[in-house]
Amino acid sequence: MLIRTLTLVSILTALAQAHHTMPPGMSHEAHLKQMGAAAMGFDQDKAAHHFRLRQDGGTIDVEARDPADAVTRQAIRTHLQDIAAAFGRGDFSKPFETHGEVPPGVKAMQRRRQFLQYRYEELPAGGRVVISTADVNGRDAVFEFLRYQIREHATGDPLTIPR
Repeated sequence: MLIRTLTLVSILTALAQAHHTMPPGMSHEAHLKQMGAAAMGFDQDKAAHHFRLRQDGGTIDVEARDPADAVTRQAIRTHLQDIAAAFGRGDFSKPFETHGEVPPGVKAMQRRRQFLQYRYEELPAGGRVVISTADVNGRDAVFEFLRYQIREHATGDPLTIPR
């Protein structure tokens, strides 16, 4: 009985981690934009995301493509303020909602939470979440998380730290 229960738990966990099923005919990019808009509260086509690795962690930058778009700019700022606070509590539900899976690095970031700092900064057309740590294991988890975001959002950001 115990083996059946453990097997069932493993299967349910794997299903929960799988990408959401895309509607027929929808590209991965379009599906990501749709889920992202629902999770973040703004149209993904009206915003530019950038994920940058730094020696002490990294940044998540989001800006309105049109700096005069006050509605998108404010929605971005609200979202990133919420993200900085949620990540600080170990809550990564928004990336899960956006990607349909727990991004790589998240579990380690949750375990190393006491060594990570998350700070919101306002940018002229949006905002930024600065993730910093002096903890090598925490930094490696942040790098894993940000590299995943770069790939998933196809931002074209470099996958390595500039020297």
